[in-house]
Amino acid sequence: MARYKHLSRKKRLAKLNTQTRWAPYWAVMKKFGKTRRMHPSRITAKKRNWRRIKNKA
Repeated sequence: MARYKHLSRKKRLAKLNTQTRWAPYWAVMKKFGKTRRMHPSRITAKKRNWRRIKNKA
């Protein structure tokens, strides 16, 4: 990728970066209950890794 990125590409990359974040801890407890221990990435909408899945941004 180029060293200097266009603003539009930076915006798209920033949006994709926020979509792959883990869910907050309170959302996990709300969905699965307080006693069941789950990883926050289980309820993340879009799971993506920079090396595995390309996004064509």
